[in-house]
Amino acid sequence: MEPLSLGYSPCPNDTFIFYALSHGVIDLGRLRFARPCLEDVETLNSWALAHRLDVTKISCHALGHVSDEYCVLAAGSALGRGCGPLLVAAADFPAADLVGRRVAIPGRLTTAALLFRMFLPACTDLVEMRFDRIMEAVKRGEVDAGVIIHESRFTYGDEGLTCLQDLGLWWEGVSGRPIPLGCIVARRSLGEEAIALVDRAVASSVDYAFSHPSECLPYIRAHSQETAPEVVQSHIELYVNDFSRDLGSEGMAAITAFLERGRAAGVLPPAAGKNPLFACRFGSQR
Repeated sequence: MEPLSLGYSPCPNDTFIFYALSHGVIDLGRLRFARPCLEDVETLNSWALAHRLDVTKISCHALGHVSDEYCVLAAGSALGRGCGPLLVAAADFPAADLVGRRVAIPGRLTTAALLFRMFLPACTDLVEMRFDRIMEAVKRGEVDAGVIIHESRFTYGDEGLTCLQDLGLWWEGVSGRPIPLGCIVARRSLGEEAIALVDRAVASSVDYAFSHPSECLPYIRAHSQETAPEVVQSHIELYVNDFSRDLGSEGMAAITAFLERGRAAGVLPPAAGKNPLFACRFGSQR
């Protein structure tokens, strides 16, 4: 089998999940992967639109645009409760006051962007920027508020910012489901057999990381935006959980509901074709 191209973000949850797979410490059978591309999730989202990678991490928002080309694997996803993006500002005021004001989002195709657009659809002056620039832009007054993700969730208070709305909690309230942040997808053209092998490899990599967390840490910290051990550990504990081992029926339902609401809001295109959204290994009933 030709080496498969692979992409994931440098954030601690992804480097934790993919450490074993990318370092040759688990048996991949006949699978081979090229050197992984570690990029900001919005870059990976745009690459998915261009069908650039065989296997990649993407935002669940981006999934709504590429499900004709990619299917979701059971393993490696980021879902949960109490772990969603935060809407922050330099002062405390009602979020509704942002209508007509500038709000930074960490990329057009991020889950954070779709959540904010569903939460406050009348706010349309959105400024796209890298996730690691948003807090500074809010502090400098370049924007009136910003939607933050990743490690910023743990440090915004230290930067003197205040949370106007936890968008993950908003989602949980209106849907009753965990927030689906990101997922691992594989190109459909790889075929069911190869996709199943990739799925098992990612699951094995997740299991290895849970069994050998200290072994993964140097790799994780080498790529993390924040290197403080407590921030890195909090990030992993928040974003890597049982859904990362296997989405199961609850995870599948959460992703499906998220895409349906995005389509109803007019942000996502209609579902493409009749291909199943999820890879064939799904069906566990956690």
